Amino acid sequence: MTEQVELKSDSGNTQSSPRSKRSVMWFIVHAAVYLPLRLWCRTHAIGRENLNPDRGGILLINHQSFFDPLFVTVRLTRAVSFLARDTLFKIPFLSFILRTTFVIPISRTAFRGGSIRTAIDRLNAGYLVGIFPEGTRSAGAPERFRPGFLSLARRTDLPIYPVAIVGADRVLPKGSWFARPGRVTVIYGEQLTPKEREQVLEGKDDRAIAAMMHEKVSALYWSVAGAVTQDQTPPESTTEAQEQTGG
Repeated sequence: MTEQVELKSDSGNTQSSPRSKRSVMWFIVHAAVYLPLRLWCRTHAIGRENLNPDRGGILLINHQSFFDPLFVTVRLTRAVSFLARDTLFKIPFLSFILRTTFVIPISRTAFRGGSIRTAIDRLNAGYLVGIFPEGTRSAGAPERFRPGFLSLARRTDLPIYPVAIVGADRVLPKGSWFARPGRVTVIYGEQLTPKEREQVLEGKDDRAIAAMMHEKVSALYWSVAGAVTQDQTPPESTTEAQEQTGG
């Protein structure tokens, strides 16, 4: 069951509010992880105001740990439909949770067919769709982006946002099954400019476009990585500052 809220688009057509894309299971999972994450980790969100609240969009995110989807969504009030390898959907109970929290299965070797159609449907319905272009987890700074995300990006004119995660690799290092206390910061960057969006849509050099997006995510990462490493509190976004002051 999904709560639905109607709003009018610019064209006058009725559509569902992106904030309403939250199933009962989404609420359960969000509630179950929110408090433990806040107690175990100091989580910070910067730039949430950059996300258009009334439109779907693609989040291109660096990948540091299995907890990354939780860190990306824990401070948001809307669901994100992540892409995840299809082998995870072969695990019965996990498959149920993934499907009821809007996760889209994809093959590790290709992003095509039904997965693309599902992602496009989610975007058009107002969801954010989260993609990890590295294709695997990395420790520290973002590694090279694979251009597979362009298969989706070129089929929609909705916003594309660079998003960086800092510190998740220290909370749950690659190869470890035990989480450690720590600080995790998620930075939501501004959407691509019209000129950059045109490069994505019409560009012929996929590697160059992937490198451009890698640079954007890396810039966000390094904008706070030094502060986190030195155990300083990173700057708050306007949204978070208002929450803490009651504004």
